[in-house]
Amino acid sequence: VAERALGKRPKEIADWQSVAAEKRGSVVALAAPLDAGFLVSDRHITIIAASDLRGSRATRSIDQSAALTTLGRAEFHMGDVVVHVDHGIAALEGLEEIRASQENASEAIRLRFAEEAKLLVSADNIGSIWQYGSDADAVSLDHLEGEAWPKRRAKIAQDVAADAARMVQMAAARDSMNAPRFKPPAREYEQFVERFQYALTADQEAAIEAVLADLASGRGMDRLVCGDVGFGKTEVALRAAAAAVFSGKQVALVAPTTVLVRQHVETFRRRFAGFGIDVAHLSRLIQGAEARKVKERLAGGQTSLVIGTHALAAKGVRFADLGLLIIDEEQKFGAKQKASLRASAKGAHVLTLTATPIPRTLQSALVGLQDISVIATPPFLRQPTRTIVATFENGLIREALLRERARGGQSLFVCPRIEDIEPIRVRLNTVVPNLAILVAHGKMPASEMDETIVDFADGAGDVLLATNIVESGLDLPNANTICVWRPDRFGLAQLHQLRGRVGRSRRRGTAYLLTDPHEKPSASTQKRLRTLETLDRLGAGFAISARDLDLRGAGNLLGEEQAGHVKLIGIRLYQHLLERALKTARGESVEEDWSPDLRLGLSGVFPVDYVPEEEVRLNLYARLAELGTQEEISDFQDEIMDRFGPPPPEVIRLFEMALLKCRCRALGIWRLDAGPQALAATFRPQCDVKERLAAQAGDGLEWRGERLIYASGSEDADERLTLATKFLDRLEETGSSG
Repeated sequence: VAERALGKRPKEIADWQSVAAEKRGSVVALAAPLDAGFLVSDRHITIIAASDLRGSRATRSIDQSAALTTLGRAEFHMGDVVVHVDHGIAALEGLEEIRASQENASEAIRLRFAEEAKLLVSADNIGSIWQYGSDADAVSLDHLEGEAWPKRRAKIAQDVAADAARMVQMAAARDSMNAPRFKPPAREYEQFVERFQYALTADQEAAIEAVLADLASGRGMDRLVCGDVGFGKTEVALRAAAAAVFSGKQVALVAPTTVLVRQHVETFRRRFAGFGIDVAHLSRLIQGAEARKVKERLAGGQTSLVIGTHALAAKGVRFADLGLLIIDEEQKFGAKQKASLRASAKGAHVLTLTATPIPRTLQSALVGLQDISVIATPPFLRQPTRTIVATFENGLIREALLRERARGGQSLFVCPRIEDIEPIRVRLNTVVPNLAILVAHGKMPASEMDETIVDFADGAGDVLLATNIVESGLDLPNANTICVWRPDRFGLAQLHQLRGRVGRSRRRGTAYLLTDPHEKPSASTQKRLRTLETLDRLGAGFAISARDLDLRGAGNLLGEEQAGHVKLIGIRLYQHLLERALKTARGESVEEDWSPDLRLGLSGVFPVDYVPEEEVRLNLYARLAELGTQEEISDFQDEIMDRFGPPPPEVIRLFEMALLKCRCRALGIWRLDAGPQALAATFRPQCDVKERLAAQAGDGLEWRGERLIYASGSEDADERLTLATKFLDRLEETGSSG
C-alpha cells in the first residue's frame, strides 16, 4: 500500500533510532502501534500510519474467539432421543460393558425402542446413531425391526433429494440476479467510519468486509449476520447503509417494534449528521400529514434512508431507487411479512440481522441459500451474564433489586402476560417500596409506552416492569439485572434475548429465571432452562439457535409449514442427507457412507477407572468416530493424555484401532480379518488402490476374488495388531508407487 501511495518501496528498519541514520528523502517502514501519523518538525520527519492510507481497514482487533459457523459437535446425553439409521427413533439409555475375555473389553450403547425393546450398538459403530433433539416423552419411539422406519426413511430421502434440486435452482437464480454495485466515495465513507468510537472485533470487521464485498460485487446480496446481543450488528448495518447512500441509493431498515425503530432513528441520525442524508421514520407513531410526507419523499427520491416497522411493506410505500433492505431482529417477523418485505425490495441487496435466528433462517443459511457471517467475538471487557434458575421468593427479589440499585444500576422485571403486570407490581411495591417502578406493555398507547421505555433507557426509574416488548434489540446501558417471571412460558431464543438486555456495559449482568413455587416445571421445561444456564457464555446465541433447531425442527424451507423433515429425523441427520443430496443435484461426486470393519479379535475401550463419567465416555467415542485423518486422531490422543493422564493399554489399543480404520478407509478396505494363520483384506468394488495392487502377488500375498491374503498370522491378539499395521504399511507403499 505504501509503495503504491508514495511511489517508492519502503526500506524496513528495526527501531526508531535507525531513522536518524537515513538520508533525507528516504522512505522507511517501521512496525509500531500508531493510530495516526504526525510530523517531527525539528528533524523534518513525516510519520505516516497505516490508517492514513487505508482508513478503518488498516486495523484489526485481536481474535478473542473463533466464529461458530456450524451446528457444532454432537453432544449426547443419557435419556436423549436419537435416531439409528437402520432402526429409527429410540431413547439413549446408557453404556454397557462387553467383555470377550479378561483382557479384551469394549462398550456398547444401549438403545430403547417401542415396547421396551433394547438394542446394543458397539461404540465402534456410534456413527450410525444421530442426535434427534426432542424429549423422550414428546415423541413416539419406533418399533425395533418394524416396517414404519424403513418406509419413512425412504420417503424422506426422496423428498430431500427433490428439495435439494429445487434449492440448487433457487441458488442458481440468486447467483444470476444482478444488483447495483456500491462504490462509495472513500473520503465520505472514512469520515463516517471515524465516528465509531470503539475498536472493531475481528468478527465484526470480517462481517463488514464481507458485506462491502457483496455490495460491490454486482450480484444480489442476501446475507445473514448472526451476532449475539450487543456484539455490534448495528455497526455492520450502519456501514452497509453508508456504502449505499453515499453511492446514491436508497436504504430501508425494518425493525419489529416502534421502540426499536425509534432507537435506530436516533442512532442513524446521529451518525449521518452533517452528511446531508435525510433519515426518515415510518411507523404507527408517524401518522397523517407527516406520514404522507415521508412516503412522498421516498417516492420522489428526496429521502435516502428510512427506518420503520413492517409498515414499510405497505401498499402505499414506493421507493425511487431502493438499493439496500436491512431486516433487523428477523426472528420477530413472520414468514409472510419477510416475503412481503423482500418483494418490495426486488432487485435490491438484502441484509438480515439476528442474535438468535429462527430455525428456518438458520437452516437456509447453513445449506447455502443465504450467505452467513457470525459475530462471535464479544466487545472488549464485556462479561457474560450470570444466569440463575430459582423459585420466586420475596427475599431473593429484594436482595437482587436492592443490590443493583446500590451499585447505581437499573433492573428489568419481565412478565409473560399483561394480566401478570399488576399483581407483580403490587408485590414489588411491598418487597422494595423505596424503588421507583415504571410499567410498559402492549396495551398502553404506543407513544406512552415508547416514552416510558426511552425514559428508562435515559436513566429514569429503578425497575422497568414490562412484558417481553423489551426483548428486541433495545439498548439499556444502565440495566444490569433482569428477573423473568414464569420462564416456562418463553422460548429458548426469547429467554436468551431477554437476558441480553442487561450487562451491556462493563458491569456483569445477572438474569434470574423465576419459576412458580406452587407449580413445579415439567421435565422438558427444566431441560430448556438448564440449557440457558449451561449456555451462559458470551456468543451463545448461535448455539442456542442450533439447540432450538434441535427441539423445534426447521420446518420446510420451501413452504409455509413449520413442521418438516427435521422433526422426523433430527437436524444433524437431515443436514447430512441434505448436504449429500445437494452435491448430487449439483452433479458432484458423493462418496458412499461406509466404515471399515476390523475383525482382529481385539478391541479398545475408555475404562471406567480412567474416565468415570458415562456421558463423557460416550461423547469421547463419538468424537473419535468423527475423526477422518491420522493427524486428527493423534491430536485427539494427545488431548486425552492432557485431560485424563497417561492412558492405560485399553485406550492405547482403542487409538491404534482407530488409526487402522483410517488407513483401511484410505486404501478402500471395507473389511480386515486376522487370525492365527493369515490376514485378509477385502476391498470395495471399483477401488483404485485394489486395481494398482492387482498385479501384486507372491512373497506371502495371494488374491482370492476380492480378498488379498497375507500368509502371516498369530494366536496373540496384540501380535495380530502389529502384523496388520505392517501389512497396511506394505500396501500403502506398493499402492502409492503403483
